[in-house]
Amino acid sequence: MRGLGVYLADGRKVGIVHDTVIDEEGWQCSHLFVKDTSPELVEGGIHLAIPWKWVRGINDVVILRWFPPTPIPKNP
Repeated sequence: MRGLGVYLADGRKVGIVHDTVIDEEGWQCSHLFVKDTSPELVEGGIHLAIPWKWVRGINDVVILRWFPPTPIPKNP
C-alpha cells in the first residue's frame, strides 16, 4: 500500500501512505501512517496515523469513510 494516495469521500486528498502499522497479536492492520498531508486538512502538513476503521476501501487509492473536522490542529 506504500505510495497510495489517501482521499476523503468528497475527493480531497489527505496525503500518501508511507507505511502500515500491524497489531502483532492479531496480525491485522491497525493504522495507516500517512505523510505529505494536505495543509488544508492538517495544520502544518504533519504526518498522521489514521485508524484502520476509518478506511472505506482500497484499490488504486485509499478512500476514507470518516475524517475529523478539518483542519486538524498541530497543537490541539
